Amino acid sequence: MLHPSYSDLMAVVNSEVEPGEQPVVQSRYSIVMATSKRARQIIGGSEPLCDEIDKKPLSIAIDELYTGKVKIVGDEEE
Repeated sequence: MLHPSYSDLMAVVNSEVEPGEQPVVQSRYSIVMATSKRARQIIGGSEPLCDEIDKKPLSIAIDELYTGKVKIVGDEEE
């Protein structure tokens, strides 16, 4: 089991959303897609943004998202 949990990741990602606005992440699927996309970038040669480079790419991607080093943006913000 990976830590942090899906619900913890969703809370961190949606923490900057103002009351009344639609959350950035509404499902586990969105979290999975975001972390897998970032993991593929790391595998493809992107530099990891966290210090623990001895971890697997997916673990690094989850850490980056949880610590706020990587943000999920909506389709209109890309």
